[in-house]
Amino acid sequence: MALIEFNDEYFMKQAFKEAQHAFDEGEVPIGAVIVCNNKIIARAHNQTERLNDVTAHAEILAYTSATEYIGSKYLKKCTLYVTLEPCAMCAGACSWSQISNIVYGASDPKKGFTSVGSNMLHPKTVVKSGIMKVVCGEIIKQFFEAKR
Repeated sequence: MALIEFNDEYFMKQAFKEAQHAFDEGEVPIGAVIVCNNKIIARAHNQTERLNDVTAHAEILAYTSATEYIGSKYLKKCTLYVTLEPCAMCAGACSWSQISNIVYGASDPKKGFTSVGSNMLHPKTVVKSGIMKVVCGEIIKQFFEAKR
């Protein structure tokens, strides 16, 4: 029996599964999971169309679920894995949650928080990018090509 290696790629694959759910539902395919002590405590994907809510981004929905699970508004010992670089709104939520780490797949040069300025995050938050960036970027590209 093989042991599962809990690493960034493993958790990004879980976030990608959420992005695939969003794609299948006609939502912009972004998925997120929040991990604490190598355990996924929240899973979410974009639901802006389904909920008719512009704030129903994967990250926001995952934060709501994670804070309910933990019983605290702060996620100081957690990591957010998200398939696309968070937008300014989601980066602001990251800051308020005081999440320890953000790991994202594909960059978003148009609406990602780094295009606005990375000082939007909590000063102690560590950011890592590029995990599975090709597949995370490809699903977004496929989604918008199908819309045109």
